Amino acid sequence: MMMEISSLLSLPDGLEVAQLAMVEDVLRIDVVATAEGGACPLCAEVATHIRSYYTRVVADVPCAGHRVQLTLHVRKFRCDTASCPRKVFAERLGPFIEAWARKTTRLRKAIEAIGLATCGEGGARLADCLGMTTSPATVLRCVMALPLPPVEAVTHLGIDDFALRRGRTYGTVLVDLTSHKAIDLLPDRKAETAKVWMQAHSEIEVVSRDRGGDYAAAASQGAPQAVQTADRSHLCKNLTEAVEKALARCRAEIRKSQKAEQKSAKETEPEAPLPRLLTSDGKPYSAHQTERYDRYQQVVALREQGAKVKEIAKRVGLGVRTVQRWLNDGAYVETNYHHRHRSSFDRYEAYVRKRWDEGVHNIQQLWREIKAQGYPHSDRALQGHLEVVRGKKPAELEEAGVLDHFSAKKVVWLFVRPFDDLSKEEQEELLAIRQASATAETIYQLVQEFFRLVRSRQGTQLDSWLSKVEASAIPELQSFANGLERDKAAVLAGLTLIQSNDHVA
Repeated sequence: MMMEISSLLSLPDGLEVAQLAMVEDVLRIDVVATAEGGACPLCAEVATHIRSYYTRVVADVPCAGHRVQLTLHVRKFRCDTASCPRKVFAERLGPFIEAWARKTTRLRKAIEAIGLATCGEGGARLADCLGMTTSPATVLRCVMALPLPPVEAVTHLGIDDFALRRGRTYGTVLVDLTSHKAIDLLPDRKAETAKVWMQAHSEIEVVSRDRGGDYAAAASQGAPQAVQTADRSHLCKNLTEAVEKALARCRAEIRKSQKAEQKSAKETEPEAPLPRLLTSDGKPYSAHQTERYDRYQQVVALREQGAKVKEIAKRVGLGVRTVQRWLNDGAYVETNYHHRHRSSFDRYEAYVRKRWDEGVHNIQQLWREIKAQGYPHSDRALQGHLEVVRGKKPAELEEAGVLDHFSAKKVVWLFVRPFDDLSKEEQEELLAIRQASATAETIYQLVQEFFRLVRSRQGTQLDSWLSKVEASAIPELQSFANGLERDKAAVLAGLTLIQSNDHVA
């Protein structure tokens, strides 16, 4: 009977079913090894002297919708070969079960097939429906353990780095730009490693890379016959980073223009230029630090006008805690930037303002009304939020403007995208910024011209654009342009050839 069950379960020769039972919808099968001996994994000599036994529990493919668990009674043999360093070894059951495996080979292959057809989360859910309990991480791990197909001839190669552990460990990914598929991974991003790989592929005609020196040196030495191109995705990314820094330095100029428009039409003395800002160790402020210091000045000015903390935070686009800390310190402190904190009161603020304007000033009454709508906090918490409602009205403060919440990190995406792709509100904000600062208008025109040049691959116009950047006197864009000049041959090739690592339309 047990022999028939062993055949039904397709157990390999040398394994037989000793006992089976159904426990909580799991079919548990005791399996014993019947081979006379086992081969030593080092010297390959067959040993027959049994030293001890131990038990292994492994998962197997489901049977009739039930999960299957194999309990293997495995033997340990003593190797009698005098010259073999291994004295005791456990018998191997491969290829049915690999050494140290917790699942049979056929179950692992089933999970691999599911992972290749679906994904981690979806594969785990599908496997559970089929009686194979696993996790998304296990599905992905089985797929990642599969060997890569051999690298065939590649004529157009894309090379870039990727993070194994961001900020610490990086590798190199190699992409066939003809098929748009990754073909190999390298353990680091050193020039020597990439050079050795390229030397083994003399058929390479084009190498698309970033503008870093390591990959340029690797391509020059490993594939001197290939044309090097600077891929367009890195060009656009580098320009976006430069624009963000330039806009951060424009914040003071933009807000100064906004204040000038809000003043009455009377003669005023010209304002003194902003002093050069230095850190505590004597270094000039970065673009981010300059923007943040300007926000601090804006917070202090609004507080002097009588604005409440939460109103200031909403106007400036900072978190309430950041504004409170700045005001409590009484002086600007160089600390990290915190994102704006969202309050559970935000969804009820419009209703409370409406009731307050209607004459309902009883806090308990207002609290009971919004409590019925789902407000989760106490009446004391509501009292703190009502400081904004009961405080000075916006009309008593400096008039709010569309640029009060200016943030270079967010605004930069208005500058790099086509104008027609922006929403109506985004178009209005962009126009206000461009009108408020001549520098911002210059940045916008240069950025849009460069992106048109990239999209239409008009490399012949690059020199004209570089000349305009040089005349603009914007240091961030000039630094970007200097980088293009140093790698001009690859940049021009990247703006001319079709192949690149990007998907710029």
